Amino acid sequence: MIFAQDPAKPDPLRAAIQRHYRIDEDAWVSELLDHVDLPDDERRRIEGHARRLVEAVRAGRLGRGGVDAFMVEYELSSEEGVALMCLAEALLRIPDTETADRLIRDKIGSGDWAEHRGHSPSLFVNASTWGLM
Repeated sequence: MIFAQDPAKPDPLRAAIQRHYRIDEDAWVSELLDHVDLPDDERRRIEGHARRLVEAVRAGRLGRGGVDAFMVEYELSSEEGVALMCLAEALLRIPDTETADRLIRDKIGSGDWAEHRGHSPSLFVNASTWGLM
């Protein structure tokens, strides 16, 4: 037999993965936490450790320049960050310069780029912001 399991028989693990493929992460984590029975002091210790890890990662990204600093300034929680992401993805599929230029004008023209002026310590990010304005 080529396969460890008959491919015609449903694999429960594969089925579980498929059911949860596009599940809302916040809802799923909340549901999983309902099944965890930890004392309050242990839960607080774990939450504190997780918070410190996230803060350390974020602080480390702020000190970097270049694209990392750019991604921090134009994160996906901002309209401008979403516009830049959409633009980057769409430009890969546009075959001609004229259409690409129109798309760039459309996406860049709708952002409040001045809102980001001077926020970052990165010269690269601030110069890019001026270019987007």
